[in-house]
Amino acid sequence: MKRLLIYLRDYKKECVLAPLFKMLEASFELFVPLVIASMIDVGIAGNNKPLLIRDFFLLILLGLIGLSVAVTAQYFSAKAAIGFATKLRHHLFSHLMGLSYNEIDHIGTSTMITRMTSDVNQAQTGVNMFLRLFLRSPFVVFGAMIMAFTIDVKCAMYFVFAIIGLSIVVFTIMAFSIPMMKDVQKKLDTVLLHTRENLAGVRVLRAFCREEEEIEEFRRCNALLTQRQKKSGSLSGLMNPLTYVLINVAIVLLIYSGAVRVSLGSLTQGEVVALYNYMSQILVELIKLANLIVTLNKAMASANRISEVFGINASITDGTEDFEESNIALEENYIEYRHVGLTYAGSAEESLSDINFKVKKGQTVGVIGGTGCGKTTLINLLPRFYDVTTGEVIIGGKNVKEYKQEVLREKIGVVMQKSVLFKGTIRDNLKWRKEDASEKEIMEAVTIAQATDVVEKKGGLDALVEQNGRNFSGGQKQRLSIARALVGNPEILILDDSSSALDFATDAALRKALKELKGNPTVFIVSQRTSSIQHADIILVLDDGKLVGTGTHEELLSACEVYREIYESQYKKEA
Repeated sequence: MKRLLIYLRDYKKECVLAPLFKMLEASFELFVPLVIASMIDVGIAGNNKPLLIRDFFLLILLGLIGLSVAVTAQYFSAKAAIGFATKLRHHLFSHLMGLSYNEIDHIGTSTMITRMTSDVNQAQTGVNMFLRLFLRSPFVVFGAMIMAFTIDVKCAMYFVFAIIGLSIVVFTIMAFSIPMMKDVQKKLDTVLLHTRENLAGVRVLRAFCREEEEIEEFRRCNALLTQRQKKSGSLSGLMNPLTYVLINVAIVLLIYSGAVRVSLGSLTQGEVVALYNYMSQILVELIKLANLIVTLNKAMASANRISEVFGINASITDGTEDFEESNIALEENYIEYRHVGLTYAGSAEESLSDINFKVKKGQTVGVIGGTGCGKTTLINLLPRFYDVTTGEVIIGGKNVKEYKQEVLREKIGVVMQKSVLFKGTIRDNLKWRKEDASEKEIMEAVTIAQATDVVEKKGGLDALVEQNGRNFSGGQKQRLSIARALVGNPEILILDDSSSALDFATDAALRKALKELKGNPTVFIVSQRTSSIQHADIILVLDDGKLVGTGTHEELLSACEVYREIYESQYKKEA
């Protein structure tokens, strides 16, 4: 939690004024029993009507003042808590966006969503309640005890024993409930993960008639979460009844002792009522304090989970070099992989082993191989989505680790395996690479990507794109994703199996248009189809993370068995 307190740095004034006004409110409350005692002992017993009227208006005045300072305290605490949560959520999002694929794979999407929403909200509530009650409640408790001592020392001892007993109950329950609440949050992550997967893959579930099985699995996860919450809630639920029992026992003893001392003349009736009011104030404040501790336990658990995320540092550090235009000497070895190897975090085996090849500037490179052979991993090293474990990836004569990530990725256009469109318009989506792109530039990219008919059918560039592009088909999303990557004329274009949903005619037209791209970009095409890459200048054949063939289509047919098997299996199907 200490790590997160820096986000309160800009709210020092509010963090001081909120508790201060709360303590001021408590001070006025502590005077109320004394005024009531005066009304009973002097006003009623002495039939002093002027004093009764004066004290009556004094009570109203104390109430109004207390209300005004309470509202002021609430304002400052809410301002500090909301500001804290806003800054925390912003920096947490920025931190997550700065992590590499390795860390994101390790944390998991559902966990990141929970940290950004539920955990931040819990921390915000904890800060708000802390500023409002953490000083006020102890101040009222000890203030009421001190006021009780000023009235009668013997009766005030009941306050001491009640406070000690209540402290034991509160801190014992707190010691056991904190680990339980952490466990509850972990189970919430599991439920969220299951929910997200099912909602994202609802069509697959229905296609395989797995609804009942997944509902049953969700019930199991939810039941486990409910069980942990009940266990945690049952322990926390003991707080109120135990504190009520202790306080009510103390009140009974106080009234009995007070009655005896009134009969002996040691106390007045008004003083007994004042003592009872002070005990009631202690009861109310200790209940608030108990609930506050439960809330703070949840907030601490959430804060620790958020701190764990902040403790994860990006394995990919930013370079310092800008991207320079390659000179003639470097065009022969514009992109080079030198003994490249990659092992994913937590994996025992290498995903890529000793990869070596060179690419000239402006060449088209095809990447092919069986499922899981490392095709996507290979091209993910160019924009530094992952960093190599061994070897070097060279672009323009420099190791990619030397470049600033932003500068490097500005030069690279990437079309992922899974086409993702964001909610907004087609124009908004196509401007992601270049915010100031003109309509002419956008339409040129749309034409090259064979997406002109898609834009026209939907009603133009300002047509609405729903969340995740669900109002577009797979092929339409792929073509728009390609157009998005082409806007801004990237020097390196990566197409990661981005034509899998396209028919052969559209795929052929796309490849032809890519050959005629202005600026002569270097193009990497990852595909399962030999027809998509057979006209590439260089074809890389991968098998189980190893480069088993390099060359043109004709060269590989005669020299690479893996490529020949892929080609022949597809050629027979196509024939």
